[in-house]
Amino acid sequence: MFTGIVEECGTVAKMEAVETGARLLVQSSFVDEVETGESIAVNGACLTVTSVEDGAMIFDLLHETIRLTNLGDSEAGTPVNLERSLRVGDRLSGHFVQGHIDLCAAVLSYEKVGQDHRLEVAYPEQFAKWLVHKGSICVNGISLTVAELGRETFAIWIIPHTHEITSLRSVEPGSRVNLEFDLLAKHIARIAELGSGN
Repeated sequence: MFTGIVEECGTVAKMEAVETGARLLVQSSFVDEVETGESIAVNGACLTVTSVEDGAMIFDLLHETIRLTNLGDSEAGTPVNLERSLRVGDRLSGHFVQGHIDLCAAVLSYEKVGQDHRLEVAYPEQFAKWLVHKGSICVNGISLTVAELGRETFAIWIIPHTHEITSLRSVEPGSRVNLEFDLLAKHIARIAELGSGN
């Protein structure tokens, strides 16, 4: 379980294809504190540290992870948002995030407006039931608030701090971002669906 509060923007050291999917090596300042088997959210996707080598965390990506997330786009030098799992007693500054990506969506625009940035993302209409104006959404592992909501697009306003410390600074139109919709919204939608007999 995570909160969507990015701890650090790490850097992909290497991405190599293997028979089962891919091997992802990520450099981070906290690599010496990480243990094998630990869960780390990488661009919002919950991954398991399989080993630590040469100052990098090693993650084994399944074909399904590559298909459903933007981690398959990674290459040496790609910035990735990192968050270690939530500990009991930690402050919950964001919202509950599982690290289970719902879809990879296209960025329509990312523009500076005054001191802030406006991020607009397209999404398939069938996911609209999980989005609420002023509700939470996790974008590339960042807990953010939906500021504008359309039928197949939503927009978020990004403060300078978030732009500077996360991988959003490398985002441009056409980039793909990982989306995880709010856990509570998904449960409520499921209960409503079952209650209506669908």
